[in-house]
Amino acid sequence: MSKHYSLNTAILGGAFLLSLCSFTYAQQESWEMPRTSWGDPLIQGYWTNSTTVPLQRPQALGNQEFYEPEEVAEILRQRLDTEYANTERGTAADVHYQFDDYSMNKTLDTITANMRTSIIFDPPNGRLPEPTGEALARLDEYNEWREEHQWDSAKTRGLSERCLIWGQEGPPILPLGYNSTYQFMQTEDYVILQLEMIHDVRIIPLDGGDPSENSLPQWLGNSRAHWEGDTLVVETTSYSGRTDANGMRGVSLDSNTFVEERFTRISESEIDYQFTITDPTVWKQSWSGTYPFKKIDGPMFEYACHEGNYGIENILSGKRIEELDAMQAANK
Repeated sequence: MSKHYSLNTAILGGAFLLSLCSFTYAQQESWEMPRTSWGDPLIQGYWTNSTTVPLQRPQALGNQEFYEPEEVAEILRQRLDTEYANTERGTAADVHYQFDDYSMNKTLDTITANMRTSIIFDPPNGRLPEPTGEALARLDEYNEWREEHQWDSAKTRGLSERCLIWGQEGPPILPLGYNSTYQFMQTEDYVILQLEMIHDVRIIPLDGGDPSENSLPQWLGNSRAHWEGDTLVVETTSYSGRTDANGMRGVSLDSNTFVEERFTRISESEIDYQFTITDPTVWKQSWSGTYPFKKIDGPMFEYACHEGNYGIENILSGKRIEELDAMQAANK
């Protein structure tokens, strides 16, 4: 794919985004909620939350929650053409990922129609709230430890680098840079949310129970769900302390964290997703975000994370060589 094609795709994407929004609103007026055989709203299927909307709003936009329609094409042009253009041959970026060769260019992806300036809408500035002093102290402690020990072994590398957990699996569920595909499944007693990347599955009982009761701490927390009318409400707590807080690597979610997610199907092609996360030991106030899931065709393919993953081996062997060179230089 050429850079010229990427540019044209972004410009056409802006016009398509506007027409798609208009189509969605018109569709909602005549649309009727599909239901399972037992009467619950049908959310089962394949969905994507791929988007160019950032988690946090650019500070220059202040409290501007939505872009004006004429701004959309330019935003798409800048983000799609700049961030996913062909990389320069021989550069580090080219060696790491050549987006076009591996179909990771956003212009090849289904992008959710969204006029928002950020996923976060509360606080009103669209940014993560101020962290607590306790969280900042934990962050400093982690950074100090990481500076000394991050190269010790595979176990001191990040969980995503080790293909254990990515972090955006949720809750809350946050868009990824690529492979943003989900399969939702339903029974009368459970909702199952499977993410393509890294492969995690959330099996959530629909018993309306307290997620803090009778649960071992888990990386993705313990979730319980219930229906409020046509909205699926999922409540999660009992995190293990191994999952990083958003925007604060090294500060983990634990038993103090509580997340509420709300899934509402609003048309044949969209689910409105909203979340609120509360953790008084990490942030001085709760914060909330929203974006749409867009329906796509299946199936979802296996994400074989460790297949051809030479990252950890190369990182650690490179560090050992660097240490050996330093020792030899010191002994001369």
